[in-house]
Amino acid sequence: MTPPIRLSVLDQSTVVTGRSPDASIRESLELARHCDALGYSRYWLAEHHNSASIAGTAPEVLISAIAATTQQIRVGSAGVMLPHYSSLKVAEQFRVLEAIAPGRIDLGLGRAPGSDGRTAYALNPQAETAADHFPAQVRDLLSWLAGEPLVEGHPFREIVANPQGPTVPETWILGSSDYGAQVAAYFGLPYCFAHFITDGRGAEQAFAVYRQTYRPSARHPEPHTAACVWALAADSEEEAARLFTSRAIARLNRDRGIFAPLLSPEEAAAQALTEGERLRVERIRERTIHGTAPEVGARLRALATEQDVSEIAVLTTVHDPVARRRSYTLLAEEFGLDGGLKSALRPES
Repeated sequence: MTPPIRLSVLDQSTVVTGRSPDASIRESLELARHCDALGYSRYWLAEHHNSASIAGTAPEVLISAIAATTQQIRVGSAGVMLPHYSSLKVAEQFRVLEAIAPGRIDLGLGRAPGSDGRTAYALNPQAETAADHFPAQVRDLLSWLAGEPLVEGHPFREIVANPQGPTVPETWILGSSDYGAQVAAYFGLPYCFAHFITDGRGAEQAFAVYRQTYRPSARHPEPHTAACVWALAADSEEEAARLFTSRAIARLNRDRGIFAPLLSPEEAAAQALTEGERLRVERIRERTIHGTAPEVGARLRALATEQDVSEIAVLTTVHDPVARRRSYTLLAEEFGLDGGLKSALRPES
């Protein structure tokens, strides 16, 4: 019998038209409590900088707030862009988070800048070469998180990342190419492929590399894979198509190098498009998972089978926070999630 798919959430704290960017952070807090009550497995926060379209710049801060106001869902980053930072500082941050919510913290790590080149330099003056040290940073970070000495001869071998405790954050490697897959395999860590960035291109190769080169670790004796997918469920196909219009224009703008607040469906529908752009939007529509809950569920299950993943993190970016919560509610019902906290849900109105 095929085991059930574990369903999780990725949240970018998307900025939308008509509301101040700081409102997106508060909407993330509300959505996290909603998904906790529904029974989702994880709630992951993205890291982006200098973007007019994404308010999520500091996942470690949001994780703290969400972990303190939820009861059972795992909370983590997807991810911390490690080349911007000191491995020791990240280890300390996530040791503190683990103390706030023992056994519920995930540390997803990425190598990409999550920003433009100039912003990367503003975050780390050594940005030109920082990404080259990603594997060594991961090695040191894992030791500091676990309270173990760094490798023999390391100049910081005697330094301890506090506060220590009986539990350790679960570390993931995130990526959209086989580079991250190789790093995850080498250290024996779970790997999540960013399907929503590439529309699945490169996923098969990345997962194959990961599984073929996986080195078992004490915490993860077997390879563990997940995919992060953009998906939207609504009560009707017509409503899903209407809500999706915002996503279509956002993707079109992304391909043009334009990162702007998410338009409402009405604003998106009013955009003047060339014939070529209309064709591009139709291709985006065909590849994107949206529709009624049974339709979305069928496509997510097919993707999980095709890529042999046991977890899917769903990213849903729509203009209306009520419609976004409704989408996650419908998917929770479709996949039979039972958080045991449903009495805490607020009416979706």
